[in-house]
Amino acid sequence: KARGCRAVGIAGGKDKCDYVVNELGFDACIDYKADGMQEKFKAATPDRVDVYFENVGGAVWEAVFPLLNPYARVPVCGLIAHYNEKAGSNTGRDRLPGTMRDILTKSLTIRGFIQIEFADQRRDFYREAAQWIAEGRLKYKEDVVEGLENAPNAFIDLLRGRNFGKLVVKVA
Repeated sequence: KARGCRAVGIAGGKDKCDYVVNELGFDACIDYKADGMQEKFKAATPDRVDVYFENVGGAVWEAVFPLLNPYARVPVCGLIAHYNEKAGSNTGRDRLPGTMRDILTKSLTIRGFIQIEFADQRRDFYREAAQWIAEGRLKYKEDVVEGLENAPNAFIDLLRGRNFGKLVVKVA
């Protein structure tokens, strides 16, 4: 959004989606907990999707993938919907052949990454992000939990979508 793109957020619940649109300034927000996610994605992305930041997987990925434009880019940073799956568990029909076909025919770029790969760009990011925060172009919300002893439950709540904002455990 800060670079001029149409931004569609994804959040769990009406309150979070209202925050994403009204406070953070996204153009739309899809409630992944509500019915009709695929139709809502279609309505929110009339020109379809050029970049999708994948951090969830599961039903969200299933809803977004058909909407990817040719040459779309998908940075993959996480797959939280799959973190509790057991290795080798069967999650239904094999979607890999169709997915690979679409990756090929749409010339999609899907790239996994870990934040540390971009450590050399950290200073530039901090400088730019600090400026955007000062200008009100980049906003954030923290969900602060007090005490290291509360970290395990806070993490479980995070995985269940109960946090509202970036989860921070305050230890000192």
